[in-house]
Amino acid sequence: MDEQNSSGAPAPAEQPKPQPAPAPAPAKPGTKVWLKALAALYAISLFAAFSLVMKADSAKKTPSKDVDISKFKGIGQSKKKGVGLVEIYGVISQGSSARSWDRGSQQIAKKIRAMAAEKDVKAVVLDINSPGGSVGAVQEIYSAVRRAKAETKKPFIARFGEVSASGGYYVASACDLVVAHPGSITGSIGVIFSVSNFEGLMKKVGFRSEAIKSGKFKDMGSPTREMTPEERRLLQAMIDDSYDQFVTAVAEGRKMPMEKVKALADGRIYTGRQAADAGLVDKLGDLQEAVDAAGELAGLGKNPRVIRDSAPLEQLMSLMDSRLSFGFGAVANAAAAAPSLEYRWYGR
Repeated sequence: MDEQNSSGAPAPAEQPKPQPAPAPAPAKPGTKVWLKALAALYAISLFAAFSLVMKADSAKKTPSKDVDISKFKGIGQSKKKGVGLVEIYGVISQGSSARSWDRGSQQIAKKIRAMAAEKDVKAVVLDINSPGGSVGAVQEIYSAVRRAKAETKKPFIARFGEVSASGGYYVASACDLVVAHPGSITGSIGVIFSVSNFEGLMKKVGFRSEAIKSGKFKDMGSPTREMTPEERRLLQAMIDDSYDQFVTAVAEGRKMPMEKVKALADGRIYTGRQAADAGLVDKLGDLQEAVDAAGELAGLGKNPRVIRDSAPLEQLMSLMDSRLSFGFGAVANAAAAAPSLEYRWYGR
């Protein structure tokens, strides 16, 4: 018989007690410690890098109170006047990013224009370490240099690092003076249009592609079929025209006869010393030699103040962007590769 309370109603049934949720499996010993240590080291490295960049920039702008400034050359000149330095590193491509540290041709051209327009900048050094890139992107930077020279009348000096070939040399040809290491790789004056053909592989795996096109040349360069002789002639005509533009730019910039440039412009590469002997380079030396030459052309003398094209934070972000996106960016670029007309040396 059910138990009843004082009012005669049956007592409620006893509710089961809620069971506690199972505890999560404990992490392996040492895992959390390693993760925390890595996170701390990463944060410390970022802070240290930013601090170093800030200190270096501050040291350039503010001389130490313990230093006797009168010992430096150019004491009679304005402390603000100097030589601008713009870096052109890596493959030159059309960049669409709005980030100030992006290395696309639009951002580089913008930095060149801004640097040349600075009142305190009396000459501009282009620090080039590039195998070239797409024709349009290279010509955009080349045009920016030519326009800046015409508008400001300031001298431009190109300095070659490890490599300044093909499109890298195209840009340099717009400058008043070219300085290279004896062992720099340069030259590769020419144009290339690479097309892949996967037709044989596709037949083996049973894959077939068909193109519905408005004209017979609409899928020219397709990797799914063999190129026709007529298509090859059209592409060669396009290559020849782009090559003529390259040779003309070098002939005008170096003040060399077209015949001499064409004799040098068969796609071969040169060391800096070989290029100097051939008349493609004016002077052998390092970055300091290029800066000194720029200072002398601008009337500032040797060892002028160097004004860089970006703030410390931008330099740090550029470094992080290039390091963190290297692996993923290379895969993405390879996946999105398509035939393109290029002033580029493929040895790097």
